Amino acid sequence: MMGKMLWKPSEEKIKNTHIYRFMTDVNEKYGKGFKEYAPLYEWSVENIPDFWAAMWEYAGVKASKPYDQVVDDPYKLPGATWFSGARLNFAENLLRFRDDNLAMIFLGEDHEVRKVTYAEVYDEVAMLAKPLRSMGIQPGDRVVGFMPNMPETIFAMLAAASVGATWSSCSPDFGIKGVLDRFGQIKPRVLFTANGYWFKGKGLDSLSRISDILKELPSIEKVVVVPYTEKTPDVSGVPNGVLYEDFRSAEADHDIPFTQLPFGHPHYIMYSSGTTGLPKCMVQSAGGVLINQLKELLLHTDLKREDRIFYFTTCGWMMWNWLTCSLAVGATLVLYDGNAFHPDPGALWKMTRDHKVTVFGTSAGYLAAVQGAGLRPGKDYDLSSLRALLSTGSPLSVEGFEFVYKEVKENIQLASISGGSDINGCFAAGNPMGPVYAGELQCRCLAMKVDAFDEKGKPVRNQQGELVCLAAAPPMPIYFWDDPQGEKYHNAYFDVFPGVWRHGDFIEINDRGGVIIYGRSDATLNPGGVRIGTADIYRQVEQMPEIEDSLVVGQDWKGDVRVILFVKMAQGQELTDALKKRISTTLRTNASPRHVPAKIIQVPDIPYTLNMKKVELAVKKVIQGQVVLNKDALRNPEALDYYAEIKELQED
Repeated sequence: MMGKMLWKPSEEKIKNTHIYRFMTDVNEKYGKGFKEYAPLYEWSVENIPDFWAAMWEYAGVKASKPYDQVVDDPYKLPGATWFSGARLNFAENLLRFRDDNLAMIFLGEDHEVRKVTYAEVYDEVAMLAKPLRSMGIQPGDRVVGFMPNMPETIFAMLAAASVGATWSSCSPDFGIKGVLDRFGQIKPRVLFTANGYWFKGKGLDSLSRISDILKELPSIEKVVVVPYTEKTPDVSGVPNGVLYEDFRSAEADHDIPFTQLPFGHPHYIMYSSGTTGLPKCMVQSAGGVLINQLKELLLHTDLKREDRIFYFTTCGWMMWNWLTCSLAVGATLVLYDGNAFHPDPGALWKMTRDHKVTVFGTSAGYLAAVQGAGLRPGKDYDLSSLRALLSTGSPLSVEGFEFVYKEVKENIQLASISGGSDINGCFAAGNPMGPVYAGELQCRCLAMKVDAFDEKGKPVRNQQGELVCLAAAPPMPIYFWDDPQGEKYHNAYFDVFPGVWRHGDFIEINDRGGVIIYGRSDATLNPGGVRIGTADIYRQVEQMPEIEDSLVVGQDWKGDVRVILFVKMAQGQELTDALKKRISTTLRTNASPRHVPAKIIQVPDIPYTLNMKKVELAVKKVIQGQVVLNKDALRNPEALDYYAEIKELQED
């Protein structure tokens, strides 16, 4: 069933968008007459080289040498070669502005507001790049960050990129093993860290953990410590430690000698969640990430110089990388470090009001928490600056959409977006020219040939299927780390449908091109052999005020699969027989009889990954007596212990 329309842009607004101007350019250059998104999308996926050539030009990609060919074979999956012959530098593209416009506004829980201009960003990067060069950091060497979401993290990444080093980062709330599972594989030479970070009003130390991490990371030659929770931290106990001020060069007034590299040069290393073993290290190219993120920021988000863009993220989530690319557009990044509900649930809306945020990015879980807290952001705060709200991390329910339009703002583009760390971007996202329908992502992203496949590998419409991508795209990983034969890469995406990228999401594409996400396909439930998505259950259950959170798994039982619903109750609430009956009736009525759980069980906590995604697979393993190999990938690993002892799961 298709959702109802909640918002539609005016003609004036449409004609002022980047995507409208891009479409006009395409019409003129290729003799087309496109007037709306759908035919432009079809053209983009059927004329992939032409689209990316047009995108290169529209985004103004800075390159010292032009490309010879856009792509050797757009249907070569994996292994397509993009923009061969071109020479460029990722950092140079993000540092194209060197003026007094604001580049960043930074605020945290217990920290003064800091404002940094584009000229200051350039100078800071110059002062960090020089000592990296002096150390002999070469293209391809790894430089890593164990950092809060603060300006110095971005300075460090750009300095590393300016010399051609490959960047990777973890959030400071990662445990020691979680960090080693990631950085230990890629053997970095330089580590940037803050001395600590803030969370719920407390300053938490990072340096003691860094000292323990370094015992297992002999590749580290220098640890650069940024003062954050205290002004002059003691780094004497940190091997090879040096304060940020002492590391960077004193000379700011010079041009950065950006190392010119191929389009496919490795720039980022991102990680899979690591809940089933060591995280996979996905290596992404400088050019691929750059041109794709610019496509998403310009065409799908309509980001302009005058915008102030915020995303609630840590440096361990791909949305940090995505947000950082906004520098290439010249917009102002609003960086926030800390807990979103500290000192109260309105913290981020107050920030939006005070700093005139125009694009507000967050997760569906945050919006549900705001709704659950009884907040009415549009009534409580002046959100007149806000024009777009982005949501990702998990599917945003129909009720979540309706909450935004009722309690945040009526005249706003709500763009639910979906992709992953795998591509450092999106497969489906917003369309500034089109309407918003409740529960739907507005469109498949331009030049991403996304489809929904049934179990036989046949495309389906208006029914649930596997999210697949039928053609190559620049942001797809160039390779996985320590995978010389490409086996890990192949097994991650191409072992189900040969030559087709299978992403692992369960989706529906409707006739108007909207996309509905039903959750991870590896967590899909199969009662009676019929596939159903977990998002349908979460949507109904988490609207109930008695329930704070929930998790659904399929338990193998007597030759079939039965649906098990775990619920974390709101404070002061208990799971009664009457509530169980109401949950079952609600699911039977609003979803289907197949969605009704065989068992509803109260639990003290719901386990999440460090990137705040529910770990249905890990719970399924635990209740079936299997070993969860990497609990350090979880934010609250102790929560899993309870699930191993539930006797009710052994009963009919």
